[in-house]
Amino acid sequence: MKTSLVQQRAEGLKEFEFTARDFERVRALIYRQAGIALAPGKQEMVYSRLARRLRSIGMHSFERYLDMLEHDRASAEWESFTNALTTNLTSFFREEHHFPILAEHVRNRRDVKVWCSAASTGEEPYSIAMTLCEAFGTLTPPAEILATDIDTNVLATAEAGIYPIERVERLSPERLRRFFQRGTGAQAGLVRVRPELRKLITFRQINLLDDSYPIKSAFDVVFCRNVMIYFDKPTQGRILSRFAPLMKPDGLLFAGHSENFLYVSDAFKLRAKTVYQLASARPL
Repeated sequence: MKTSLVQQRAEGLKEFEFTARDFERVRALIYRQAGIALAPGKQEMVYSRLARRLRSIGMHSFERYLDMLEHDRASAEWESFTNALTTNLTSFFREEHHFPILAEHVRNRRDVKVWCSAASTGEEPYSIAMTLCEAFGTLTPPAEILATDIDTNVLATAEAGIYPIERVERLSPERLRRFFQRGTGAQAGLVRVRPELRKLITFRQINLLDDSYPIKSAFDVVFCRNVMIYFDKPTQGRILSRFAPLMKPDGLLFAGHSENFLYVSDAFKLRAKTVYQLASARPL
């Protein structure tokens, strides 16, 4: 007698068979596709996220699902597979010590260009935009922000710029008034970033693992925070080598709190806590 899905979950049984070989195939595929080095202890996370994909497309076997991906490199399912395994943890003004450095760096410049290379659901690029507005004292600063991510789902959320009000509770009342609109009626409990803030940002999908990026700008600042930890050292080095030619000679690169680029690339040197500049940059 077959047990129901509810019974299976209550009894701790898995809905789909997920073998050690399946997990190793997933690890190999996501590394090849996105450069993400999944730790050996991530079996349950992988099962949980990909089981949703199997249910969604009506498949009943991890082996068949992975066979499909391997045999069809053009399959639209690759995007969903990658999105499912991408971790997106972010908040407004996360690692707050970076933003005064950003403001000071751009304050007396014109035609400022910033690249947020792991935009996730948008909190980071909007925090950058708010900082630029405050630095220049206007909602229309002389600046452009490119916000990219490999995950198309989170980019859609970012582009919409609508968040539960709980996500902005830590912001000052002044920032809330200046940069957000509160929802009413059916939209009560939500906030939306002001159109002026949204106009500063262009959202695009870019895979940092690609051999080159479809970007021509020379950036004053690049944010690449809390994404390199998912790559191994050789991959980190390749990505940093692609960043360097896209930065102005005195450009700044912001890293995450647990990331250290000094031992993976000679293109950058430390400027401040988790803030880097090109190794060729002249001393201040």
